[in-house]
Amino acid sequence: MRSPVDTSTIVLAAAAVVLAGIAYLKDPSLPLIGAKNGFSMLAFVIPRMVVALLLAGLMQVLVPQDFVSRHFGQGGGVGALLLATLAGVVTPGGPMVTMPFMVALANSGAALSSLVAYMTAWSLFGLQRIIAWEAPLMGWRFVFARVVPSLAFPVIAGWLVSVFNRE
Repeated sequence: MRSPVDTSTIVLAAAAVVLAGIAYLKDPSLPLIGAKNGFSMLAFVIPRMVVALLLAGLMQVLVPQDFVSRHFGQGGGVGALLLATLAGVVTPGGPMVTMPFMVALANSGAALSSLVAYMTAWSLFGLQRIIAWEAPLMGWRFVFARVVPSLAFPVIAGWLVSVFNRE
């Protein structure tokens, strides 16, 4: 397991300190108000994150590692990238679902290239976002104009990872 304090945590903490300083200079009461707002959001996120992490842990023990290795692993080739792309497209929810699921896949033997294809597909083509937001607000013409030219991106991204990052 990785350390909870890594470079990104340090950068985020430094940014928070800088913003708190700027807020204080604007009005000494603003840092406390900002902290209260942040903890309010944390209270909203924690229950969802706990459930998402439990789901990820359960997926790790329920989905056989040999299945993940065979279908998403190094030897999977283009088929693994296509399957990872499809999984990314149909994965519902936001990052609190997707990131723990990716951790479960990574810990079960998925190749980096498959993880990149999965995340790229989820980012570009999340069905829940298309159905709930893009199509109703922008129309299906926009959705097709955005999605069709982008269809190959997840597979290409995964393939590039496999070419330039030999595991």
